Amino acid sequence: MSSLAVRKARPAAGTTPGTAQGPPPRRRVALVPTVTLLIGALYCLLPVAWVVIASTKSGRELFSTFTFLPGTGFAENLSDLSAYRDGVYWQWMGNSALYAVLGALLSTAVSAFSGYALATYRFRGRETMFNVLLAGVLMPPVILAIPQYLLLAQADLTDSHLSVLLPQILSPYGVYLARIYAAAAVPGDVVEAARMDGAGEWRIFTRIALPMMVPGLVTVFLFQFVAVWNNFLLPFIMLSDDEKFPITLGLYTLLEQGSNTPALYTLVITGAFLAVLPLVALFLVVQRFWSLDLLSGAVKS
Repeated sequence: MSSLAVRKARPAAGTTPGTAQGPPPRRRVALVPTVTLLIGALYCLLPVAWVVIASTKSGRELFSTFTFLPGTGFAENLSDLSAYRDGVYWQWMGNSALYAVLGALLSTAVSAFSGYALATYRFRGRETMFNVLLAGVLMPPVILAIPQYLLLAQADLTDSHLSVLLPQILSPYGVYLARIYAAAAVPGDVVEAARMDGAGEWRIFTRIALPMMVPGLVTVFLFQFVAVWNNFLLPFIMLSDDEKFPITLGLYTLLEQGSNTPALYTLVITGAFLAVLPLVALFLVVQRFWSLDLLSGAVKS
């Protein structure tokens, strides 16, 4: 056999026998997971899309046809909603903002102190306390609603703003998240170095640990804000004065009255659409904190 024939029979460098040269085959798209995610997204977003579109329809358009085409009655619905009982809807929105913002801030502060202490300090009973917190995470809030009402009734605090705020301050899940994040984000060597330099514990927490924990605490604030904003059972049990109702309970009373006055259904739908907007805005605002955290992690690595 000639040298030319031997050279032709040898495979080219970088290839294996039995494989053709050329670009590698394209990876197949995983159709089943993709289709499943699309169906899940449609299942979650379809009711939201219906509320957005239904809020633009007048009462006649809402009950005459069922289409996903926008209507012409949003301005009228908004005007009627603002005029209902001299603007009680906006009072409900203000109450929800008060409960959610103040409750989330206080809960985040308590979670920051507790999570940092559980992650940094070593003391007897620490693990037992943490396990009790984990049990609190697994405890459904509906189980605690009646005992909380009885305790606050003994203190004569029912039917007040404090009856809704006080049970929201301690969040076992928030403390759990803060503890996990503090253990991961606050290096023990940095804390020890600050102590050797003469810094006090409060200064270490406020000047060193707290800035490192900001992305985690923003997550705690977001979760607690959403939980308080959407809370229905606790205000339903605690409050009887409708001027102190949050938006969830206020819309529920409107929905009950709508069974006798169908014209109120358009107000309920429009009010539900407006009640979602603060949550969407909050998600858009806090996204930059998560992005900054990811970028800082990439720089540190």
